[in-house]
Amino acid sequence: MRLGSRSSNDFIQILNEKSESIQKSFLPKIIDVTKMVDVKVMMGDSTITDQKTFDPKKITDYFQKINDSLKEWSVQDVSITNNQDVRRIFTKFEISEGSYLLSGHLSLQFHVLLYYKPIQRVIDCQKELAEIVDLTKNEQEQLSDNSDQLVLNKLKEMGYKDFDHQKLFEVFYENDEFREKVFEEIQKDAGVDFQELSEKKSKLFSELDSLLLETYQTSPVLIDDPRLVSGEEGCLLSLDLEFIKNGNREGVFDPRKMSDSVKENILKRLTELEKVIQS
Repeated sequence: MRLGSRSSNDFIQILNEKSESIQKSFLPKIIDVTKMVDVKVMMGDSTITDQKTFDPKKITDYFQKINDSLKEWSVQDVSITNNQDVRRIFTKFEISEGSYLLSGHLSLQFHVLLYYKPIQRVIDCQKELAEIVDLTKNEQEQLSDNSDQLVLNKLKEMGYKDFDHQKLFEVFYENDEFREKVFEEIQKDAGVDFQELSEKKSKLFSELDSLLLETYQTSPVLIDDPRLVSGEEGCLLSLDLEFIKNGNREGVFDPRKMSDSVKENILKRLTELEKVIQS
């Protein structure tokens, strides 16, 4: 049973009010630890600008502090998803009271925006890449425009002088290894090492990737599970109470059958959680 769900039972209504109170305590704490700061970033066009971001480690530390304070609870390690654009920091905890299990889930979901570090090397890499792209494009266009004649000339240089054009192209296209050798010779004559340029281009792209700077954006709102799953920004605090029967969790049960001592202990656990959230 998700606390906050409608119920005509007096005790469940008390739990719902307690759950709402805990959520109201949770949101201001999240707002505080996700305070935005300005950082300098470089755009793809080399423009340097200010971008707002927060520090996800503060969320991790806050969730870990909560886990450390829940002494008698069973807690999961604070985890973070590593999706490229939408990430989530979360933890879960639970405790048994009689035949009932009280569990909680804390989560913050946020977007990751990528920029470049505002340093000269980014501009240098982009310039070198542009030069390589222009050079290879121009040379490849020239080779493409004159490809048939270049192939014929190279084949004749290699000793295939007595073949007619049709026969030469049959020899050329039916032998992959031979065709690659001819192209290598043509590229060598052009004075451009396309393999070397390709390797250099890959290294420059890798270096640019290493110069990326992540910034983080979230929204100061409470969201529910469907909105979390759909990728919305925000924080979630959900609490569930389940009945344990034959080792299985049952979300539907009759709260009238709960003993007074179990009810009292569950309320104490929620009060304990609220104090931890607020601390």
